[in-house]
Amino acid sequence: MRFFEDMAIGQRREVGSFTFTAESIKTFAAQFDPQAFHLDEEAGRRSLFGGLAASGWHVGSVCMKLLVADGQSQAREAAARGEKIAIWGPSPGFRELRWIRPVLAGDTISFSSEIESLRTSEKRPEWGIVQARHTGTNQRGEPTYSLLATAFVPRRNPTS
Repeated sequence: MRFFEDMAIGQRREVGSFTFTAESIKTFAAQFDPQAFHLDEEAGRRSLFGGLAASGWHVGSVCMKLLVADGQSQAREAAARGEKIAIWGPSPGFRELRWIRPVLAGDTISFSSEIESLRTSEKRPEWGIVQARHTGTNQRGEPTYSLLATAFVPRRNPTS
């Protein structure tokens, strides 16, 4: 995980990809979003989506999983180099959640994150605040998902 000082607006990172199988779509939907077009192929074909569609919450959850795994990988690499690890704080929220295009069974979505803004916290000078756009793109290069997330990031040198 990077410190606030290590970030720049426009930095982009590919965080991984995931193939949404019919089984994974139905398993998630059965537990968290049990709508017919997420649970049944025929209902999905008859729907606006034209096929078995992943819940948007499933797509967002996969993005979060890949973001966390990428951060853990970065932390392991930094630790192996003997660097201090930045432990990020909580997120005060997100905005602009968009499910742009349906994610259908068999689609592989590649997720990335790009920094859109950086500022220091006025109330907590030991923290910076980063806003990053997390996006998902299908195997045809079409955007499927977008979210503007905010997070507290520790500053390496809070007095500077």
